[in-house]
Amino acid sequence: MDLNELTEIWAQFVYEDKMDPRVRPEIADSWRKCKAAGVNPVGGAGRRVDDVVFKSICAANQTLIDTALPIMQSVFEIVKKSHFLLVLTDSVGYVLKTIGDENVLLRTEDLRFAPGALWNSAQVGTNAISAALDYDIPIQTVGPEHYCRGHHGWTCSAAPIHGINGEVIGCINMSGDVSAAHDHTLGLVLATAFGIEGHLRLLHNVEIMRAALEGSADGILLLNEDYRPIWMNSASQHLLGLTLPELESRDFRGLTPGVDWASLNWREGQRYFADDVRVETSTGVLRCSAAISPSLDYGTKTLSVTLKKQSHLIKTVNKMSGNRARYTFEDIYTRDPAMKKTLSLARKYADYDGNILIQGESGTGKELMAQAIHNAGRRAGGPFVTINCASLPREALESELFGYEAGALAGKHSEGAPGRFELADKGTLFLDGVTEIPLEFQSKLLRAVETHSISRLGGGQDINLDIRIIATTNRNLEQAVESGSFRRDLYYILNVLKLEIPPLRQRPGDIGHCAELFLQRLNRAKPELEKSASQEFMAGLLEHSWPGNVRELQNGIERAFYSCPSSVLTADCLNYVIDRPDESPASGKNKGEAGEIMTALTVCSGDVGAAAEKLGLSRATLYRRIKKYGINPKLLK
Repeated sequence: MDLNELTEIWAQFVYEDKMDPRVRPEIADSWRKCKAAGVNPVGGAGRRVDDVVFKSICAANQTLIDTALPIMQSVFEIVKKSHFLLVLTDSVGYVLKTIGDENVLLRTEDLRFAPGALWNSAQVGTNAISAALDYDIPIQTVGPEHYCRGHHGWTCSAAPIHGINGEVIGCINMSGDVSAAHDHTLGLVLATAFGIEGHLRLLHNVEIMRAALEGSADGILLLNEDYRPIWMNSASQHLLGLTLPELESRDFRGLTPGVDWASLNWREGQRYFADDVRVETSTGVLRCSAAISPSLDYGTKTLSVTLKKQSHLIKTVNKMSGNRARYTFEDIYTRDPAMKKTLSLARKYADYDGNILIQGESGTGKELMAQAIHNAGRRAGGPFVTINCASLPREALESELFGYEAGALAGKHSEGAPGRFELADKGTLFLDGVTEIPLEFQSKLLRAVETHSISRLGGGQDINLDIRIIATTNRNLEQAVESGSFRRDLYYILNVLKLEIPPLRQRPGDIGHCAELFLQRLNRAKPELEKSASQEFMAGLLEHSWPGNVRELQNGIERAFYSCPSSVLTADCLNYVIDRPDESPASGKNKGEAGEIMTALTVCSGDVGAAAEKLGLSRATLYRRIKKYGINPKLLK
């Protein structure tokens, strides 16, 4: 249809209420709505809101404006000689921005087609902007397709702009003289809308990434090809104690001298990981794990650096290694007055941070007491790191206790590692069997215990620690000092708060009490094997001297529980608990060995393979001994 036909169709509808079937459905529908709303068909001038309201509208749509304006300016450079006007509106139809030459801007003055004007169908009749927003379609309106006669000299092409979730958030429009109407104009407008939407999605993704990086507790930095920071999150500023302006001119490699920067392959994107990196901060040296990822996009080199405080890694190591205290004072059973006095003293010591020395024979529960003290104090949530002093090889003492720097040990990994002292930071370091520490190493241990600071092997920097030290020994330390096998000054440093755990033979009331509690615990674990103890059995326990103390008693009760076939532990069952002095060594050994086999088979439900593994024997050896003692594993399933 030419413009004359369109004009006649428009006039027939406006003045005769006749709708030509050739009118596009969305235009026809919009005309009907305009007529029903009483829109003046010979009007069409916009109505501008006041400056305060317009300012608030712009503020609400600032992201749209900032995103669309550069794209609109690029498009205008293409069409500026065609005298078209580019218009950006919000989702309601308020004009936010216009770009055009003087000629076209002059033509819009009479229509008040300018920023701040409301350009919807109820205000200015059917137009491309209102149709695009109302029907969520790209559309071109030509001359008389506009409802108001004042717009008949214009052609307008508009496309809705969609937000991240698909909702209409605005409209982009190109308006020009009706004689310049062309389908390509709508295509250009649609491409512009797609471009704005793409930038909005990109901006949204960037903001999501920025929020994720800002929300990370790890320090994250981006470096350029000169290794200078170009972006950093808040965590990295807090970690390093430096802001981006303070770092922009610095080579980041100088802050991380231990990183093998030369190994990074930009082109292949080879990553670098290290669990122990020295980072120079504004307040000193910080230990971190580091992950560095290079990228090469469009010829631009960027490095992503993630730094995590080594304290987080140490927490993970402690969790995975079981460096925690499981027992509390409620797990220590006693009726003995002397033991109760020791427990009362230990509860008091739990409130202090002084070094504790626990003395007692093997099996009296020194580690149990140490764990209870830890869990009753302010360090209960921290690690409980045990060092079995007797099991550490002499040549590895320093590296095991104090850690080592990168390259300090031949044949080790290139990076360093923290020692047991560092792992115990914010918690308790438990020196089990401290008298077994070689004399030549005791001076280094003395310094660490006294200052609560260590220096890694191969390093020159002191690392200050917040630790509590509990040491134990089953030897007479005073005698060890007098004999010269233990340093006197180390003894005084450790012996700040002292606990003596009396042996079980000096606590006869605890023998029967503990035996009953151990038996009750076994009955709860294996109700199908429930047993009780006879008076003869309990009396026999009291006659024994218990050189292995509570540990010996606990293991003996468990062995008798699984080995004795009757539901009542009698005097005969004592053979599984203790070795009789009137029996030959071979006889006692045989009964003890048979009991151990019975216990293992019972715990493993008659599975010979599992029992052999538990006993540390080969399957063939265990079968020979089962045959020797006449044991039937099938009866124990």
